[in-house]
Parts: sequence; structure tokens; C-alpha cells
Amino acid sequence: MAQPSNTFDSYDAVGIREDLSDIIYDVSPEETPFYTKCKKVKATNALHEWQTDALRAAAANAHIEGDEITANARTATSRLGNYSQIFVDAVSVPDTDSGLKKAGRASEIAYQMLKTAKEQKRDVEKALMDSNSRVAGNSTTARDLAGMPAWIKTNTSHGANEGADPTGDGTDTRTDETTTLLAFSQTRFDTVMQSIWEEGGNPDTVYLSAFQMNKALAFTGMNNQRSTIGASVGGTNAVISAIDVYVTPWGTVSFTPSRHNRSRDVFICQDDMWTVAVLRNTKNIQLAKTGDSERRAIVTELTLVSNNEKASGGIFDNTTS
Repeated sequence: MAQPSNTFDSYDAVGIREDLSDIIYDVSPEETPFYTKCKKVKATNALHEWQTDALRAAAANAHIEGDEITANARTATSRLGNYSQIFVDAVSVPDTDSGLKKAGRASEIAYQMLKTAKEQKRDVEKALMDSNSRVAGNSTTARDLAGMPAWIKTNTSHGANEGADPTGDGTDTRTDETTTLLAFSQTRFDTVMQSIWEEGGNPDTVYLSAFQMNKALAFTGMNNQRSTIGASVGGTNAVISAIDVYVTPWGTVSFTPSRHNRSRDVFICQDDMWTVAVLRNTKNIQLAKTGDSERRAIVTELTLVSNNEKASGGIFDNTTS
């Protein structure tokens, strides 16, 4: 087939209006499961402090009638603290934008600020789960909060060579294994779950990467049972490869895939024993006008509180491929 001579087709036309959808599609993940689950409390100092304590071990306790009573030796509480970290993201948009007609958004500055707030929330999640020690900061050094791995020391499974637990007060990080990484396994998981139970913890949630989640899907054994919630999708039978609830003699936990913790780390957490202390709530701040543009910033200041690390645990130094 051929086009008739002198046909004026769309390729010759000038002035055809563009066909641009008025929707902006973004599939970037916004979930921040750990940050979202943490209870938020008010901080009133850049160094937020708290105390932990523990009961003595159970012992034989029998006395004769009329016996002289002697006071037991007592131990003081432990005082811990973490520094607030300042999260800042800024946007600058020329004032010319106010006169432009755009697809997908009426105001560029509003669109960019909304996007920036979502990005910063992910930064907060990453900081809370990173293997960072706390930094007091000064006029030339930013304050850093100590992430979750810097607090967990009692209930852990890690490499046998360089792998080592931190002090547990946020002042140092755990030492990563470099010689031989270990596969994430049901045996290691159950061992840490038992240790948490023995220390008095009641964990709720397991945070792990997609790679380690696939390892967890293979957990088997008569002493553990996996159950899937919602086995029927849309009223039809469905094959579901997911662990919603994992039941062990040491407690029941849900598995939550996390995109922001290191794949080599698996955290078993008692949710109410992790808190975020907020010194400054997330705020959209208008910056001083220094030229022909509008400048705004998103600012948040907060820190992580490990109310008592014995209630949680971690399986560290896992293989990631």
C-alpha cells in the first residue's frame, strides 16, 4: 500500500498540541515500617537520656523465725542517651515558575516539597537502622544518632571471627564479620528468639531484607508453625508464599520486609521498647529570599531511644547473595 500523492499527513503538520498526561507516575517506595511503628515522644535537649533497670535473678529465699534481717545489695539504674540528628533538605525554584502552566502539578515548589518530605522520611528510616554510633557534634561536625545495631548486644548471633557486639550504649558500632559470613537460618533465628525470651522480652516484629525474607520462607520444623492470614484472595483459591505470623515457643512475631536496613542484618524487635524522641517536628520552612527564586526547606530533628535492648535481638553477619 502507498500514500496518495500530495497527502498532507500528521508528519507535515505544524502546531499539533502535545499530548502530555496530567498525572506523574512514581513507583519509588515510601514505606518506613520501623520509623512508623516507633512511638513518638518529645525531646527537650539535643542529648535525650533515659534509664534502664533489671530485677535480680530468682534465688532461694527461706528464713528462720525471728531471724535478723539484712538489706540486700542493690544496683543503680543505667543511664543512657542518644543525640538528636538534624535532617535537612532544601528546594529552590525560580519565580518564573509561577507563570508557567505545567502538567501534573499546579505549583512546582509545592510538588517538590511534598516529594522532598517523602525522601527525608526514608532518610530517617535509614538512620534509625544504620550501624552508626552517636556523635555529639560541634561547630564543624554534625550530630549523629546511634542506630539500632549500636544498641543490641545481649541477644545476638554473629560471625565467629571479627564479628562482635557493641558496648550497647550507642557510643560504638558493632564489629562486622569480614572473614566468613553465615547463612540466615531457622536455627540461628530460634536461638536468638529463645535468648530474648530468657531475658524477659516479648518481640513482635522482625525486620529483614527481601533476600533474607526468602530465607525465612524456607523455615520448617515441627516445633514451629507458620500461618498465612488471608489465604483467600477475591474469594478464590490462591497460592501465597508469605509468612504473616511466625509462631515459636518463645513468642509470635510478624515478618516485615525492609528496604532500608542492611541486608546482612536481621532485627527481632519488641515494638514498645523502641521510641523516637522528637526535638523538632518535621517543618516546611521558608528560607530568606536572596534572588529571583523561592527557597524552602524541610527540617526534622530527632533521635532513637532503645528503652531496653534486652527485649530485642539481632542475627548479624548474614550472607546477602
